[in-house]
Amino acid sequence: MKPYYSLNDYCKETYGEKIYKIALNAGLTCPNRDGTLDTRGCIFCSAGGSGDFAVNMADYSSVTDQLAAGVRLFRGKEIGSRYIAYFQAYTNTYGPIDYLRHIYEEALSHDSVIGISIATRPDCLSEKVLTLLVDIKAKFPDKFVWVELGLQTVHEKTADFIRRGYNLQCFDTAVRNLQTLQIPVIAHVIIGLPYETHEDLLKTIDYLNQSSVWGVKLQLLHILKGTDLGTLYEEGKVTTLSKEAYLELLIDAIAHLAPDKVIHRVTGDGPKDLLLAPLWSLNKRDVLNSLHREMKQRNIVQGCRL
Repeated sequence: MKPYYSLNDYCKETYGEKIYKIALNAGLTCPNRDGTLDTRGCIFCSAGGSGDFAVNMADYSSVTDQLAAGVRLFRGKEIGSRYIAYFQAYTNTYGPIDYLRHIYEEALSHDSVIGISIATRPDCLSEKVLTLLVDIKAKFPDKFVWVELGLQTVHEKTADFIRRGYNLQCFDTAVRNLQTLQIPVIAHVIIGLPYETHEDLLKTIDYLNQSSVWGVKLQLLHILKGTDLGTLYEEGKVTTLSKEAYLELLIDAIAHLAPDKVIHRVTGDGPKDLLLAPLWSLNKRDVLNSLHREMKQRNIVQGCRL
């Protein structure tokens, strides 16, 4: 048992087995890249739209083919036989409704898929998109639909710096709308954002405790080549956390997070060929083992400081 309520624990409780996500690329874009809001994207976002680990669309153009390729990656592991189709790259509600309907239904029609998780922005959940999500839920009542939203921080000054492109009220509205439709929301939070303090992070965690979000991803800030954040790092204008500093922030964030929130991630992955810093994060197993060891030694569990 982990000292926090992990996605793995939730899946084993709910489905009786370990379930993995297969990251997909639906060939969409983002209003922060196509000129609607900006053309540069968020300062930390790679050219792959945060979908660097998604199945390569150039090799597998359809969702069905991408899922088949993803299943092959897990072949040989004793993980059960069911998967979550994760629409990861770019903004996955930002496209023609008919196309969105097609890709969601294609994924949910796959026998091994138990549900879909849709990564998007809170400002890309129009009434038509919300209606589509309701229709999809009704058509596949035995499968789930989750929506992942990039909050990153509650602090508007930081949000402006990272070029998030929407305010906190927009996020609030999106969460309320999805809650009304009984669609679980997973909020992404970045730990180690430039110029944010320990107290700033805890204010973001406190906000999540007051909200109706179901799940949380706690993501270490990665600095990638080809990003504006990468340029600032190379110019010495921003720094990254040491492993020890990250663990201190992460442990305190978990300790202050309500115990009913499902934690979907506690670190994250940076592609080896793109990662500038922190390089220690490449050893993900070491990070997780260090986290669990420290929490056990300190007798800390999720929500104990709430």
